[in-house]
Amino acid sequence: MKALLPSVLFTAIAATFAVQAATPPDTLVIAQSIDDTSSFDPAQGFELTTVQAFNNIYQRLVQSDPNNPIDLKPTLATSWEAGKDNRSLTFTLSPKATFASGNPLTADDVIFSLSRVVKLNLEPSFILTQLGWTDKNVDTFLTKIDDQHVKVSWTADVSPSFVLSLLSAPVSSIVDSKLVKTNAAADDLGHQWLSNHSAGSGPYQIRNYIPHEVVILSANPTSPEGAPKLKTILIKNVPDPAARRLLIEQGDADMARNLGSDQMAALEGKKGVKPLAVPYASLYFMQFNAKASPALGNPAFWEAARYLFDYNHIAHDLMKNQFQVHQAFLPEGYLGALNDTPYTYDPEKAKAILAKAGLTNVSFTLSTANQPPYLDIAQALQASFAQGGVTVKLDPGLSSQISTKIKAHEYDAYMSSWGPDYFDPNTNASAFAFNPEDGSKTLAWRANWSIPALNKLTLAAIAEPDQAKRVADYRQLQLEVQKNSPFVIGLQAKSLIAVRDNIKGYVQGINPDMVFYSKVTK
Repeated sequence: MKALLPSVLFTAIAATFAVQAATPPDTLVIAQSIDDTSSFDPAQGFELTTVQAFNNIYQRLVQSDPNNPIDLKPTLATSWEAGKDNRSLTFTLSPKATFASGNPLTADDVIFSLSRVVKLNLEPSFILTQLGWTDKNVDTFLTKIDDQHVKVSWTADVSPSFVLSLLSAPVSSIVDSKLVKTNAAADDLGHQWLSNHSAGSGPYQIRNYIPHEVVILSANPTSPEGAPKLKTILIKNVPDPAARRLLIEQGDADMARNLGSDQMAALEGKKGVKPLAVPYASLYFMQFNAKASPALGNPAFWEAARYLFDYNHIAHDLMKNQFQVHQAFLPEGYLGALNDTPYTYDPEKAKAILAKAGLTNVSFTLSTANQPPYLDIAQALQASFAQGGVTVKLDPGLSSQISTKIKAHEYDAYMSSWGPDYFDPNTNASAFAFNPEDGSKTLAWRANWSIPALNKLTLAAIAEPDQAKRVADYRQLQLEVQKNSPFVIGLQAKSLIAVRDNIKGYVQGINPDMVFYSKVTK
């Protein structure tokens, strides 16, 4: 009977839509694909659907202001103080904060939440293990001073500001330790139960989750954030973007997420619908395997390639403003991001650079996923490089198959995208400008690019406590990668969504997890 209840509820609401041709006034109905979902446990969830839910279900000690994400705001912590050695932070917890269960927030919840991430050792745990934490030692770095004060320590050579960024990530969400322990099975730290339940202090809590069908969130009126405006959030699984577009157009959904440029174009001018293109921290780029051939490892070829990427045509004509031109490894909106675009499409200049370097009859194979927009962009690059005398053969395939080839260094060039794992410039610097000899499989490693000087600067940047100096470090790193590297970064994506025009108060930030429903009204 319990297993059938969510489907009955979903069917009843769907029937209401059919009769009223409108969504219920106290419910926000969202059409998107939820097929990516692995678990709603913040120690595991790392997909779009789950991280978008976490800001509405859970809270962290500190969180980014979505309107100015560089600014970290006290959330479950009211204040914090760095230790004199810059290897610890002591947090004062909000004395009035309670979880949806009614249990008060204490230092025990913070310690349990952070330690279980490391002990479970699931995909997003690397965000916290950067601090030198392991399942064997993590408990020694988390100290309860009293119920309202907790000390977080680390051994890694990183600054307190960097640690604060990590503690603002979704994986650092604080769970209700009493409730989770009550529902734990054996030694799983409540992981199985949290996969489809919630134990947070956010404005909503999970009422029902049916994989591949629906997620229903109900209001938590006692949230420290304040009671949300709407009683229910209903996220319907609609895998086809064309079907999502139809639902929003007909009024059967209040919001449609992850639309394509064709759907956005079809919604332009439609009565009752507002198409929105929100800047998004996802970068699209080419990378060359520096050891695939003498030409592909030649810095002159890398420079020429920057003038053979038809930035504006791809962003504005081909992809219909689904992207903006961006040429540095930190997305616009990040601390220290370079927003200058010094390169333009200029085949003649590229030819001159190649000729001066003695590079003739250059050809390479470009591997990419066989799905839009990757294949569309790759085909455009094939045409634009041809204008500069460079022959490009395309190697499209399943994303998983292509990724395996890239990690094995069995490729010439690769066209792909990269999104941040947490809101700090190191998340991308450690990918594009870091290739240490310790087995780290970074993007620079995949490109076979040896960069000892940039490795040192990347490590110095995360250890730098002075923010102005840290910004200067990241600007220098970006300039080096922008001017002389096997990466040609060309585009920053936009998140394409549509809402009904009676929806007010929806907030979405630059990072995938920065989705906020609590202020939405209809």
